[in-house]
Amino acid sequence: MDIITDKVILIALFILIIHCIETLAYSVRISGARVRLIASGLALFNVMVIVSRLANMMQQPFTGSLIDTAPPEQALTLVESQYRVIIGASTVGTIVGILLLPTFIAIFSRSIIHLSRLNGSVPALVQQGLKWRVMKRGIRHIRMPRLTYLKGIKLRDFPIKLFLINMIVTSVYTIGVLSALYASLLAPERASTAIMASGLINGVATILLVIFIDPKISVLADQVVNKKGSYLSLKTISIMMITSRLLGTLLAQVLFIPGAYYVAWFTKFIV
Repeated sequence: MDIITDKVILIALFILIIHCIETLAYSVRISGARVRLIASGLALFNVMVIVSRLANMMQQPFTGSLIDTAPPEQALTLVESQYRVIIGASTVGTIVGILLLPTFIAIFSRSIIHLSRLNGSVPALVQQGLKWRVMKRGIRHIRMPRLTYLKGIKLRDFPIKLFLINMIVTSVYTIGVLSALYASLLAPERASTAIMASGLINGVATILLVIFIDPKISVLADQVVNKKGSYLSLKTISIMMITSRLLGTLLAQVLFIPGAYYVAWFTKFIV
């Protein structure tokens, strides 16, 4: 049976879009600090998060169906290979997000200003953004990443603990659903319990993200707006987070199978 099927390609595209959006979400705070409209920037950030979560929900039934359609005699090998392709799509999506970052910082800066002028109406912002003249204007803001963007950034300014935490949280979030689904193959008698554990895994990863990561970046953005911090510091930590996110998707390849065995083992104490 082929590893790369139409369904795997569809799921990989969903995952690519999800991780691209979540990578680009880091640029919203930078844009908000540039135009000094943090609250409006966070509103736009929340819209991106909702779109990402919706795409994630849409792909999950398709991902689970790969197990249902796999031949029993080679289900473990085939599903592992297919899931590794999907994890690889998360890395590609993160790289695409990094390449688009300069462009979206410019676009988001203008979008945040327009959102503020439209009294926070997201539908009105979307309607305005779909106008041809606005889209043509947006094309002019396309920027390719340049080494000059890293000017002034020093490795010693990177908070290592935050870097490692974000990398681990990203890897856990990337494989949460996949490891739980694969665990259902390792422990078929507890398959339903293993599958439902995915919500717990992603929930813990999200909580860690909210507690350790988001407040730090938000405070830095506020300090930039209040002229108590430098824009360079915000840019430095944002680049650090994106880099750790990319490494986290690579670490996910390593943790995928051990994570599945851990979920399978943990279900013994639930059933």
